[in-house]
Amino acid sequence: MRVTIVGGGIAGLTCALSLHAAGFEPRVSEAARTIEAVGVGINLLPHAVRELAELGLADDLAAIALPPHRLSYRDRAGEPVWEEALGLAAGYNWPQYSVHRGRLHVTLLAAVRERLGPDSVRTGLLFQRFERTAGGIRAHFLDRTSGVSTVEDADLLVGSDGIDSAVRAQLYPNESPSHWNGVHMWRGVAHYPHILDGRSIVVAGGTPGAKFVAYPIEDPVTEGGEALMNWVLEIRHRPSAKPLDRSNRRITTAEARAGLADWRLPWIDLATLVEHSSTIFEYPMLDRDPLRRWSFGRVTLLGDAAHPMFPMGMNGGSQSIIDTRVLAWYLARERDPVAALRCYDQARRPTVNAVVLGNRASGPEEIIARAAEHGGALPVGQAEEIANRYKKLAQATVAQVNTHASWTVSPDAAGPAP
Repeated sequence: MRVTIVGGGIAGLTCALSLHAAGFEPRVSEAARTIEAVGVGINLLPHAVRELAELGLADDLAAIALPPHRLSYRDRAGEPVWEEALGLAAGYNWPQYSVHRGRLHVTLLAAVRERLGPDSVRTGLLFQRFERTAGGIRAHFLDRTSGVSTVEDADLLVGSDGIDSAVRAQLYPNESPSHWNGVHMWRGVAHYPHILDGRSIVVAGGTPGAKFVAYPIEDPVTEGGEALMNWVLEIRHRPSAKPLDRSNRRITTAEARAGLADWRLPWIDLATLVEHSSTIFEYPMLDRDPLRRWSFGRVTLLGDAAHPMFPMGMNGGSQSIIDTRVLAWYLARERDPVAALRCYDQARRPTVNAVVLGNRASGPEEIIARAAEHGGALPVGQAEEIANRYKKLAQATVAQVNTHASWTVSPDAAGPAP
């Protein structure tokens, strides 16, 4: 079965690996002319690391990523509000990883080209539209280098082209614009000494738009050197009649210093962090309303094309990776690909739509929002209840991750779904 994947990001490349492992013939078309190691840090939760490990990427991840041991919520003054263990330290059978998005991206790209062949990922192809044919789907692209239109025939089309998905736009031509919550994120990476125990993700502040996040994504090359630190400052903007600026504009060092001027965190020198940051960019915090359906005949959506969410709880990329594994599993089990896409939709959409809405309500970061309102740490048990409720919502508790049946397609592919 031939599958055209629109979008060569982390979700699209993982989809190609998952489909190939299940015996299909995927091909990725990416609008960017080149795929490079750009971006900032992201987190892969244990439920996503399990799926990548089962794709044979455990050693690759360990070589490029750091496993954080704890999540530390802190107040505006940097004092602890609540902490929890992460990954192996929390009892999962797989670690959690903090990693540079660009390094993960090129690692996945190398794996796809090695396993599927050098022509399995084509760049510079801008998706235009699809049409249904007697035997499948015909996708139309514009070659951005030559300016020539080209088509590709396949049995299935997977839209994995992000929050502004052109595939989604064709399926939902009257959909409203993406939803902005009034918050911009200033994001950067900088060489800086490890903070706290060197394996902590720190989230300080309170409500969205009043938070600072920092965690290491790469260890020092030499003993006593500086780690590569990912950091985020959330800024809430006042309502404006001007259109939302989605250009990911560059923030100057002076502007970043001014934005951080009111923060006093005893375990990090914010001025030095800003000075050591090579580039700082501004990103609006966006999501989209949950869809009632992802799959239409031989066309489906996954990742941010299906369920873009606010970055609460570190779940966006992880849920996208799980999408790809579930999609491949159902395609391998169902004789009818249309039925398979429908099963994938029914298996994944309710869970991820619930996470999208949960993240609009701050997800597990409700803990620090409530602590800010409370004026200190929450009563015993309340923070744990919020954190555990969110994990159950995302199907990411220790028990859920460690005990569910594998999505790996076996030769005799039979039995109940995990």
